[in-house]
Amino acid sequence: MARLPILTAPDPRLKMKAHRVEKVDDEIKRLMEDMLETMYAAPGIGLAAPQVGVLKSVITVDISREGDPRQPLMIANPEILWVSDEDATFEEGCLSVPEHYAEVVRPKAVRVRYLDHENEIREMDADGMLATVIQHEMDHLDGVLFIDRLSSLRRNMILRKLVKAKKVVGA
Repeated sequence: MARLPILTAPDPRLKMKAHRVEKVDDEIKRLMEDMLETMYAAPGIGLAAPQVGVLKSVITVDISREGDPRQPLMIANPEILWVSDEDATFEEGCLSVPEHYAEVVRPKAVRVRYLDHENEIREMDADGMLATVIQHEMDHLDGVLFIDRLSSLRRNMILRKLVKAKKVVGA
């Protein structure tokens, strides 16, 4: 397994749409494993392939708490089949938007169909934090960052800070 570089906003590659994978073969399995290693090392609880510069419809998620056994989900081609009428608000952060957090409202529960790491079609019901993380990562597959769900004033403020931070690091 290998750690992959994580793109940070406003990198234009983060705004691109991912392509569906035909099947979870050895190449996609390796990508999933590398993404998990990258996510754990960051540390994070979710990662989408576009965040590591790969425009494939693949996400990894693990919301287990530190000290508990890991419960990784490796998902390809996720599609939401159902969303709850009830919403939930969670403070979200993102490995591609480092050190910035904001409350985002999303459906509280979802049902998702996907290909697992063995190329099997699965369906899963998720609610609460898991539902939020899955939706957050699925947004990345469409070129959407959590800051795109904020007011334009707040989003632009965060983007300006990220650009300034990149200039300082690059100087």
